[in-house]
Order: sequence, then structure tokens, then C-alpha cells
Amino acid sequence: MRHSLAHVMASAVQKLWPEAKFGVGPAVGNGFYYDIDLGEANLSVEDFAKIEAEMRKIIEADQPFERLEKPIDEAIAWAREAKQPYKEELLNDLKRAGTTVAKDLDAAELGTIAEGEAQVSNVSFYQNGDFTDLCRGPHVASTGKVGAFKLMRVAGAYWRGSEKNPQMQRLYGVAFASDKELKDHLTMLEEAKKRDHRRLGQELDLFVFSDLVGSGLPMFTPRGTILRDRLTDFSNQLRQRNGFQKVWTPHMTKKALYEASGHWDKFGDELFLVKSQETSDELVLKPMNCPHHTRIYESQPRSYRDLPLRYLETATVYRDEKSGELGGLSRVRSISMDDSHVFCRQDQIEGEINNLLTAAHELYSTIGMALRVRLSYRDETDAYLGEPGLWKSAQQQLKNAVVANKLDFFEEAGEAAFYGPKIDFMATDAIGREHQVATVQLDFVMPERFGLKYIAEDGKEQRPVMIHCALLGSVERFLAVYIEHTAGRFPVWLAPEQIRLITVNQEKATVAFARKVAAEARGQGLRLTIDESSESVGKKIRAAELLKVPYTVVIGEKEIAGGEVVPRIRKDMAVMDVPLTVPVEQFLKTVVNEARSRVLKSSL
Repeated sequence: MRHSLAHVMASAVQKLWPEAKFGVGPAVGNGFYYDIDLGEANLSVEDFAKIEAEMRKIIEADQPFERLEKPIDEAIAWAREAKQPYKEELLNDLKRAGTTVAKDLDAAELGTIAEGEAQVSNVSFYQNGDFTDLCRGPHVASTGKVGAFKLMRVAGAYWRGSEKNPQMQRLYGVAFASDKELKDHLTMLEEAKKRDHRRLGQELDLFVFSDLVGSGLPMFTPRGTILRDRLTDFSNQLRQRNGFQKVWTPHMTKKALYEASGHWDKFGDELFLVKSQETSDELVLKPMNCPHHTRIYESQPRSYRDLPLRYLETATVYRDEKSGELGGLSRVRSISMDDSHVFCRQDQIEGEINNLLTAAHELYSTIGMALRVRLSYRDETDAYLGEPGLWKSAQQQLKNAVVANKLDFFEEAGEAAFYGPKIDFMATDAIGREHQVATVQLDFVMPERFGLKYIAEDGKEQRPVMIHCALLGSVERFLAVYIEHTAGRFPVWLAPEQIRLITVNQEKATVAFARKVAAEARGQGLRLTIDESSESVGKKIRAAELLKVPYTVVIGEKEIAGGEVVPRIRKDMAVMDVPLTVPVEQFLKTVVNEARSRVLKSSL
């Protein structure tokens, strides 16, 4: 349905701009897009209404989607006559290189290709009304069966993803089977705008970017640093409970380390190169920690009695992401990883994976995000290292662990890392979006490449297995997800500011009492501020609400005389409608207990 709507949209655009030239138009996610070249004309949001109106005419006409085939040379002649240079380029590539080139092109817009053919003899087209397009389908029977849709945005896109090629306009739409599903999706998108972590990060004073520092290099304010530190501390605690020990490795390394690990061949273009003024060493900023951890493992002889060895390092790594793909904290160039690696015997794999699965489940249960598991396997391509037999064994062991832990899971080929299969945890946020977060990866390849070994019980050398795990993954990307999940309303244990004390006036006695309460709170490890400004109490309360502070306490004569306060509880945390009057000591003790137990609701 979504791919058919891409054709309907292209048909409508062609009616409105007869000289339009088309690239590719696949279905993606919840919708579809089409890359379009309109010459000097620029599409804008103002054009959406007339394009949608034309699309509805085509839909109401219920035009059948008719499939036809043409010999490749006839198809090229068609593209040339129709003045569709992008289609002509695709067809010429198909004629020259067949399947090899086809795999690099957009799957939704290719001709019919037989596996193993060196050249393509025939290609398929689909026609609706007077619009004909190179396409291998499939489509719905007719334009009247495409469902509900809405055009969303237009963006620039280089032809075939290369900035050396012409820039086209990529017109996006969303589509669903029913009007209700479409309406629900649009409502979710509106809510997502309100929760955008980039806006909330600024409003809540969590992180900043600077042109002088560089794109994709976020800096965290004191408030944001508290949030990320509390999360990574919890992640570390969950693994240290299972015997993980902290290690530290430098931020740069010789290029040779990643050549040995295999990362250079796979990701060399994503690495930052570092030039030394003292030596001729070729250096890079580290893009991951695992090769370093193998060096620590190999630094001394290991016995079967030493295993498992468990290393933990929350560190910043660096990847030279493309500028156009950077966005807030979701995609950055400095990536903080709550990384960990286990070196173990094969008979220890199941126990180690079980421990990591339990830790991941506890973390996401605590923060209130539902989880399911994706078992990420290799596909049949040659993009992976290691023997297929080892892969098959590894994939089965991961599945056994997930089944044993009674986790909701699904399997997906082609999502594995190049060195081994993995368990990806998919977390669902408050508005129903799913995000890949934690991961557990089994690795038989890196120990082999680095020649890691241990002395087994029989005195012979054996190869250890390596297990990679990150509970949060990229801390920055996780924070983007979590900020939007909570809409910035963090629970007490994570809130950068847990309590805001507000004085009703600036008299010495009032200020002194507020400062005394603050000193007691800080002595118990709580985070709070005092607003003793000359603003009205109402404005002060509003300021605390905008920063989504969990508890706001007004201090005046009554509170000073009785030593009791009436905490204002943030609405999402409150379990009672009526505020309680509690002694100051009891209030502080309650907040301390809530922070330690990591609860999501107030106990008051």
C-alpha cells in the first residue's frame, strides 16, 4: 500500500509539474517517499495541499496498477523518450552489471532480475492511468486500495546518496490502512514534537552544542551531567554485582590495532585520524573499546581458573559520522559507551549471558520502559568474519538463553555485527515508539584474530570466547530516547534537582531557615536549590514547574514555627490528590529513601 502511494504521489506530481524527473520511490517505515527533480522549482509545505488533492483524484478514479515488461534496450529508449535521465541511468547500470549493481540500488525501483544473471534482459514497469514507472512491485490492485495518507515534509537528497551527484527533492508521506490509524500516528507525532529531546535539553539546561567545538560534539551542563552520571553509575553497579571490574584505556591508539581486529577494513572511513608531531605512528581516535580490552587480557598468562574475566569501561569513543546524519544526541561524533567485555570458556557462556540479560531487564524495569528482544543473526552475504559453523552454534546459544529467560523475542537476519550474532534489546517509549538500546554480542572472531588463549585443565591451550555488552549503549543516544520517553519528568533518583525550596520573602529568618533545611538535605546526599529571589511565590513555583523539579517546598512563617512543610509533588509522581503536612526531617528522609530505591512515584 505504501509503495503504491509513492506511485500515486509521483503521478500527481507529474500532472502538476509535467517536466518532473523521478529517481526512486520506496516504502519506508510508516510511509513512503519519492526523489524528484523539478529543475528550478522548489517544493514547499504550501504545495502539499494541491498535491494531496491531485492524489485523491487519482485514488477516487480507482485506476488499476498494471504490470508490463520491456526488453532492457526498449526500456532504455522509453526512459530517454520520456526524458527521465535518472531512470535511464538505473537501466543502463542494470544492463551493464546486472545483479551486482542491482544490490546497490533501491530495491523498490529495480527491474526484475534473475539471481546469478550477468545482465538483465527484461525489466518490469507498472502503469496507473497515464503514469508509467520502472518498478518491480508489488502493488495493490488499484489506486482506490491504498489506504489513508498525508504528506509530511520535503528534504534535499543527493541522487544515489552521493554528494557528487545532483541534489533532488525528497517528498515524504505517511500511510496507514485506516483513517483512525493515520490519525493516531499524527497525534503521536505531535506529542513527539513536544517531547523532542533537543528542545527539552535546552529548556531543562541539560546539554549544549557550540560551533567552536564542532558538530556532533555535545557538552553536558551540571544538570545534564548529573543525569548521565546517575544512569551510568546504575549500569555499572548492575554489572559490578556480577563481578565486572573497571579498567581504563586511552582515547587514541595506533591504526594497527584496528587493522588487527578487522575494524579498519569495515569502518576505516568512520575513524578520526590523528597526526603525531613526534613520531611516524599512524594514530586514530578510538571508535570502540573492545580491541583495547583484548590487550589487557593478553598482558599476562591466563588459566581456566582465571575465567571468566569481566572488564567494564564507561568511556568516550569517536566516529566520524556524516554531517547530514548528525542530530541532537541521537547521532553524535563523541559517543560515551557503558561498555563491558567478558572473556570466558565455552561452558561459561550461558551463565554469563543470563547474568547480562538479568541486568538489562532490571535496568529497564527500573526506568519504566517495556522491553522485547531482537536476536540479530548473520545473513547469507560475505559481510561477516568467522566460520559459518561457529556462527550457527553462537546463534543457537543466544536463542537458548533468551528462551530460558522467558523474554519476548523475534529473530532477524542481517542485523548481526560483523564478528558475531547479538541480542538487541528493543525498548518501547511512552508514546509507542521502539528503540534499540542494550546489546549483548557473542564474539568468536576477535579472540581468534588476536590469538587470545588460556591454559585449559588438561594443560593445553584453548581459545576464550568474548562477550560484548552495553546496557545503555550510546549514553547520548539513550538520553535522547529517555528524555523523550519521560518528557523531561525524571524520577527522584535521576532528577538533576530533586527539591526546590521557595522563600515567601527575603527576611533573614525565612532565608536562614531555608538554608538550614538545605544544609540538612545536602548532608543526606540530596540535590536541591533555594529560590530566595524577590519574585512572587507564584512565579517561583512556575519556574520550578518549568524545570520539572519533583518536589517544591514553600518556606514561610508557618513552616518556621512548626518545623513542618507541605511539599508540592510533581503531578506525574503524585499518588494522592491532597497534599500532606510532614515534619522537615520526615520529608527529607522520604526523599532519600525514594532516591535510593529508585521509585517512579512519590511515597508522600
